[in-house]
Amino acid sequence: MKDQNTLNADDIRVFSGGSNNALASDIANCMGVPLSETKIRRFTNDNLHIQLCRSVRSRNVYIIQSLTPPVNDHLMELLMMLDIARSASAREVHAVIPYFSFARSDKKDAPRISITARLIADLLVTAGATHVLTMMLHSPQVHGFFSVPTDPLTSRPVFQEYFARQDLSDTIVIAPDIGSAKSAARFAKDLGGLPVAAGNKERISDTEVVISGIIGSQLQGVKRALIYDDEIATGSSMAEVSRILVREGIQEIQLVCTHGLFTGNALERLGAMPEITGIVTTDTIYQPPSKHHPKLHIVSVAHVFADAIRKNFFGESISDLFVYGHGGV
Repeated sequence: MKDQNTLNADDIRVFSGGSNNALASDIANCMGVPLSETKIRRFTNDNLHIQLCRSVRSRNVYIIQSLTPPVNDHLMELLMMLDIARSASAREVHAVIPYFSFARSDKKDAPRISITARLIADLLVTAGATHVLTMMLHSPQVHGFFSVPTDPLTSRPVFQEYFARQDLSDTIVIAPDIGSAKSAARFAKDLGGLPVAAGNKERISDTEVVISGIIGSQLQGVKRALIYDDEIATGSSMAEVSRILVREGIQEIQLVCTHGLFTGNALERLGAMPEITGIVTTDTIYQPPSKHHPKLHIVSVAHVFADAIRKNFFGESISDLFVYGHGGV
């Protein structure tokens, strides 16, 4: 007898943009439905041509796309796919955005600039999204920019599972800055009540930061550190905090982030520090084999998204997966 909470593959269509087909395939597998084909090509004038290759009429459509480089191309793909699904009479159109890169553009901190996160939220709804599913927004307030139901999920359970197999005695959790201290504190609590501290950081530019010291728990007698943040881009924050920790006597450091962007040579620079023994991230951002590093460990969040989709489909609570819900990060 079929479980009443088993998804009916005929009621659902899952499509992937070009940013992270591997994660989209894993999510579909966890859902127990096929990943439908999407044809994406360019005309000679550089215009995109996209076709969803299965009927979506009167069905729930899930379009999976991370906003990774080239961000503007991947955003345009997503907007076009949402518009296609809406125009083809889909019942619901869900934008599944594992990495929402524009979450950094959350405020007007200089004259004559765009609050781009709000703009993108409006564009997604205009294009046809009836629901947005994402993971670990850099700025929590971006959640409020969306005018349709939006669920920011937590990556914390997959990290808990990963570190449950390790000896975490004499370990401290470090947030690179005060802004991420609350997330780090929740993470530390779920790893058995580890001590937590934060870096006193000042950002000079997109690639340069200054960290003047560590605020919080004493580092005396601590041998290991987990530096925990939502994403690693250039790696400048992680590198600066790591150097301070080594100076304070920390012997082993693992870097932990939901979104491993690793722009430029960030992965190589961080991996070159002997005290950094591991760099742990999720698969919200596709890491090509050419970019893999011996210290890089990737844990999958496919089952988290699949579970959220299933619960949403059947009208169940997703509070245990929700980033600001019970124990979220």
